[in-house]
Amino acid sequence: MKLVIQGGRKLGGVHALSGNKNAALPMIAASLLTSETVTLSNVPDITDVAAMLEAARTFGAKVVRDQRAGVVSITAGRLKSAKISAELSAKIRTSFLFAGPLLARLGRASLPPPGGDAIGHRRLDTHFAGFKALGAKAVAGRKTLRFSGTLKGTKILLDEASVTATENIMMASVLAAGKTTIYNAACEPHIVDLATMLTAMGAKITGAGTNLIQIEGVESMHGCEARVGCDYIEAGSYITAAAVTGGELTLTGVDPEPFAIIEGAFRRFGVTWTIDAKERILRYVPKKRLKMRYDLGDAIPSVADGTWPAFPSDLLSVLVVLATQTRGTCLFFEKMFESRLYFVDNLRQMGAKIVQCDPHRVVVTGPSQLYAGTFASPDIRAGIALVIAALVAKGQSTILNAEIIDRGYVAVEECLSDLGANIERK
Repeated sequence: MKLVIQGGRKLGGVHALSGNKNAALPMIAASLLTSETVTLSNVPDITDVAAMLEAARTFGAKVVRDQRAGVVSITAGRLKSAKISAELSAKIRTSFLFAGPLLARLGRASLPPPGGDAIGHRRLDTHFAGFKALGAKAVAGRKTLRFSGTLKGTKILLDEASVTATENIMMASVLAAGKTTIYNAACEPHIVDLATMLTAMGAKITGAGTNLIQIEGVESMHGCEARVGCDYIEAGSYITAAAVTGGELTLTGVDPEPFAIIEGAFRRFGVTWTIDAKERILRYVPKKRLKMRYDLGDAIPSVADGTWPAFPSDLLSVLVVLATQTRGTCLFFEKMFESRLYFVDNLRQMGAKIVQCDPHRVVVTGPSQLYAGTFASPDIRAGIALVIAALVAKGQSTILNAEIIDRGYVAVEECLSDLGANIERK
């Protein structure tokens, strides 16, 4: 599957934000913690969600989905299995998030090593250490990861502030006897979304959104209704597309809080916006040419990713494209994944002035005239970055492996076409 893009068109208009996939996926997994119905709203219509729902069905859950409305109802009345196939697990890394709920509810879980994007090594050691601390027996085979045992609350110090490990341990702990304290917990907005859902199901959780989370175990969980928060990564991607093409953009369905974290990095490139919190609307209006804001003493600025509230890694790729169209020089430091920045070879072929210092650092000098070409999408975020580059490039570009982009972005060609892009899926 491929996207064919004719560059050079100004993008502008109104775009309704989708739900955050990084919140929706653990919330789907958490629905297995109860035999009652859980209803999720604002669920994005992406292939990663479809894969997680397929996995939920394999465990015995009944799933009813209204894709147009973004509503999913999951009823895990009787779980018939604690296993998932290697084929299904290979489709999506977050299939491993079922380990915590299965272990909590059934006392066992058996999953193959998860798949996902090839952006670098993503260790599972923190998950294992957390489950073991809760009293589970963990066996890591080459083809199967097994967990079993009765869980008891304890104090857990994570050796890294892993988002998925925090989520997995939270879900395992809500039904564990006693109190669990998680130190060095991840603080991302989707952690808060998951904790809000678990609380609505009857869990007793405090501290979500900070690095210290405390959970008092309960005997059982019940059904609930929960909303998936907005996708601020999608928002940043569409703002970048508007910025590099010179258009105005209005985003609806905005949850303001995450934007306070990402706006600082965008300001360095001359990209600013306003948010109407009451109406949940973000407006981006280009005020002047994109220009890099240097550090004191005219030092070249650096944009680095990190654990929340640092700038999110998932937006670094699109910011590199923004830098190619901004007057000035910027160093990008990708601290989390050693393969995230390899896609810049494609940008160099398009005419971007980029020096790759090592797997984690690139220096970008702009603005550069980009020229069309044919490129393969290596992962979700690099894929959307290449699409944005193609939108501003001279000529017709082809982005291969478009199905990878579908894992994180809803109907990207339709949404961009509505904003004025000349883009077609073939």
